[in-house]
Amino acid sequence: MTGIKIRDLAFAYPDSKYPVLKNINLDFEPFSWTAIIGHNGSGKSTLARLIDGLLSPTAGSIEVDGIQVNESSLGKIHQQIGFVFQNPENQFVGATVADDVAFGLENRQVAQNKMEKKIDKALKMVGMTDYKNTAPINLSGGQKQRVALAGILALMPKIIILDEATSMLDPLARQEILSLLRRLKNEYNLSIISITHDLKEIELADKIIVLNDSQVVKQGTPSEILKDKELLLEIGVGVPASQQLQKLLVERGINIPNRYLNLEELKNWLKQQLQ
Repeated sequence: MTGIKIRDLAFAYPDSKYPVLKNINLDFEPFSWTAIIGHNGSGKSTLARLIDGLLSPTAGSIEVDGIQVNESSLGKIHQQIGFVFQNPENQFVGATVADDVAFGLENRQVAQNKMEKKIDKALKMVGMTDYKNTAPINLSGGQKQRVALAGILALMPKIIILDEATSMLDPLARQEILSLLRRLKNEYNLSIISITHDLKEIELADKIIVLNDSQVVKQGTPSEILKDKELLLEIGVGVPASQQLQKLLVERGINIPNRYLNLEELKNWLKQQLQ
């Protein structure tokens, strides 16, 4: 079981008077999907990089599976965590898909005979087996993100951090990646932390953390957070289409349940009322 514990965390860049993050106290449960949301500049990506040890906190502590994140523990931390960045174009380091997936394994000095099996397994997990010898220039954005995931999955981390990893994809590719992530999470007991503005991605989470003005301003389930229209507008996420439709139905005198419903849930509820 791999949980994350953050206590009294603060971070500021050396040349800045103002903190990027302050007074952060959070717990991430094992095997959960946590979405971190907030307007641009709220500290979301900084928090993700602090968890992964890419940045060092100004104050406070972060523990991953009981191991404090610091310079001396980065090797152990990076065995636990895989990081998928925003731009798939910037993540390729190999001449082919197989070369790219092999990169992390080579860094860990995995034997060649074991490496081939791990590459094949990881590509199968993300549905990219047929592209093993393909050059990255011939892949779509969604396929490149699948390969980025394969490179991480080959290393068998327990936690995957997605930093706006679907934001540069078209709607179909985004939905495919999200469906893939949900399946992988369930099949392999992964924990996922996603930095996102995408409402569909937010709805998949077990827990949502809202950052504003460098602090955590709210935590809760999607049902609790996504019905808070004022907060969503304040942080620039926008109001879900299902919430807008619920508002219109209420204005027309239809008694809608007083809880958050996504579009599929709202559609099913309306069907039941019409039967």
